[in-house]
Amino acid sequence: MATVWVLVLVTAELCLARAGPVPTFKPTTTWKGCDMGRFKSLSPRELEAFKKAKDALENSLKNWSCGSRLFPKNRELSQLQMWERPVALEAELALTLKVLETMADRSHGGILDQPLHMLRHIRSELQACVEAQPTAGPQPRGLLHHWLHRLHEASKKESQGCLEASVLFNLFRLLKKDLECVASGDLCV
Repeated sequence: MATVWVLVLVTAELCLARAGPVPTFKPTTTWKGCDMGRFKSLSPRELEAFKKAKDALENSLKNWSCGSRLFPKNRELSQLQMWERPVALEAELALTLKVLETMADRSHGGILDQPLHMLRHIRSELQACVEAQPTAGPQPRGLLHHWLHRLHEASKKESQGCLEASVLFNLFRLLKKDLECVASGDLCV
């Protein structure tokens, strides 16, 4: 039985590895030793930098359509177990960074410098917390598995325009709701 689980996990990780940065699954029932609390609320200056970038980039979006909603309105990190929340947020940040970095490379670089720096910092802190968790415990299933699969498949199935629009329209939800939920730990409701 253990051999089957190892084979399933290796296959899953190989499939996920093709899409770029993917979170490492290291769940635990408690999330101790991580100080994400400093991200409960970003400073007005940081939020303003994101707003300026989002406003400028939304004006550049042209002819996009999506086959599905990448970030559904009814998706709430509070629906996940506490150990699943940082894993989901890390996957969301990975896709957001990938899309915004592509946009920055195409000429929007200056306006995205500060937001990209902040998102990379948040992700590195989050990765350190996820990697610090013990490896024993349940593997992603249910809602978490569905969300991770949706994010993974999006970069293969959706157009660049759809990805850009989805990421931009989800940016403040990521910063204000999802990040706050993970930073609040067991207080997220």
